[in-house]
Amino acid sequence: MKSGQTRFRTLASALGLSVGLLLVQPPSVMAAEEAVPVSVVSLFKGTAARDMRLTGTVVAAKRANLSARVEGAVAEVLVDAGSQVRQGDRLLTLDASLEQHELARLQSQAAAAKAQAKEAKRLVAEAQRLTTSNHLPQNELALRQAALEQAEALLQSATAEVAAQQQRLHWHELYAPFDGVVVQKFTEQGEWVTPGTAVVELVATDDSYVDVQVPQAGFGLLTDNTNIRIQPENPAEPAVEAYIAAQVPVADAASRTFRIRLKPKPASQHRLLPGAAALVQFSTDLSEAVTLVPKDAILRTPDGGFSLFTVEQQDGRYLALRKRVELGRQEGTQVEITSDLPANAQVVVRGNEILRDQQAVRITGNLQP
Repeated sequence: MKSGQTRFRTLASALGLSVGLLLVQPPSVMAAEEAVPVSVVSLFKGTAARDMRLTGTVVAAKRANLSARVEGAVAEVLVDAGSQVRQGDRLLTLDASLEQHELARLQSQAAAAKAQAKEAKRLVAEAQRLTTSNHLPQNELALRQAALEQAEALLQSATAEVAAQQQRLHWHELYAPFDGVVVQKFTEQGEWVTPGTAVVELVATDDSYVDVQVPQAGFGLLTDNTNIRIQPENPAEPAVEAYIAAQVPVADAASRTFRIRLKPKPASQHRLLPGAAALVQFSTDLSEAVTLVPKDAILRTPDGGFSLFTVEQQDGRYLALRKRVELGRQEGTQVEITSDLPANAQVVVRGNEILRDQQAVRITGNLQP
């Protein structure tokens, strides 16, 4: 061993070098060799817009399975699937021949009752004139007045029966209760239908809303200042400005979400097709400034937390210091930091995957935030 050291000193002396220089390098030289190249970005404050994108379902405000009011045989179906109808349009007619005969009979009875009432009224007027001249006793006038009251009551009853029969006859026709499109028809001419059995499904396409399930974390963020845009499933259709029409403050136990009902703003032109999916974007501008860093600066720790590296200068060297941080919301490529960090801190965004705490670094790039 000693002979080896002697040969080493002899070689160093021959080269004109100091043995101490070879065996012990200055700390600055060692640090320069070990420094890891990194790129950094400065922390900055910004006003973030909290965005939330969810998928909702377009629902028709009016959707009905229509049925006849009375039973009977279908005489005529005037619509088919895809037919556009207006409120009051006739959709279906039942065979009402027997009802029409019954109406004619009742109208005849009403006409007879009207004639009897007219005659009873004439007799009362005649009795009033004769009793004035004492040519007719008072009891005869009373009898005629009673007969008139009975005739008028019979006339009212007959008139009411005619009106009821006309209504029953009207029920043999099915009319559209609102504007819409026929989705399906469930009957054909000649079939027998009963009340409560759907014969036509009608949907209002001009009046629709969007139901969307919002996670618990996002439910409390929705305010009157939230900007809402609905993008129909068809990308060719323009986005629609919307507002919150209703909130259901009861969570779904399975999905832990809350139902929000959105309606297009009155001035917006839209074509939301019932049953289709729609992408809903909620955006809330925050008035307070928040600390933002690029998403690439964030590292996940083994315990499930988050950290980042800041660069500080110590004794002429740059050192990477690991900082545990709490995250807020992600806004595109930026992440909100809710923990306290120095206002002028520089954060490592490239090269941070292999860094250790207190490791020397060399800044090769200062990126824009």
